[in-house]
Amino acid sequence: MNFSNLYKELSTMITDTIDGIRWVDLWNSQVYNLDTEAPFPAPAVFMAFRSNTMQDMSAKVQSVQLQVDFFLFYETFLDTFNGAYNQDEALSYLEHLDSLNALFHGSHGEHYSNMKRINFSPVDTGGAGNLYSVTYTCDFVDRTAQKQWDEGSFADLTIDPAAEGNKFIVD
Repeated sequence: MNFSNLYKELSTMITDTIDGIRWVDLWNSQVYNLDTEAPFPAPAVFMAFRSNTMQDMSAKVQSVQLQVDFFLFYETFLDTFNGAYNQDEALSYLEHLDSLNALFHGSHGEHYSNMKRINFSPVDTGGAGNLYSVTYTCDFVDRTAQKQWDEGSFADLTIDPAAEGNKFIVD
């Protein structure tokens, strides 16, 4: 298990489940550098991972309480004020926030378990985009430092099950 697999799993869940999300990526402050970054379509979801706590389990395996930050970016010039003719379209990013929570709060997957939302807040972009940060915690078992064993066989070794005491015979 590694972060790449976790990222791919969460990304696939978003793109397969939430209609209208056009871009999923790792967070690298892309929305603050729109004039210098490679362009991406919005609405977009970005992810960042960080640890809250870690405990050694055994053989270089750790149990990690992982924090997953989702950044929902929605670029719009539409009006959100009450009564605006395009208010429903302008507020559709709030529906994406609801969809993210419906998808992840209380969820588990192949690479994580026990996901729960712990925070969400708007983030000032200084531009036309709406950016929300939604933070979850989940349990994650990190095996990246664990010794990886190759499959193989023993050469010149036979086990004779008929032998008294199941003796090993080295050829």
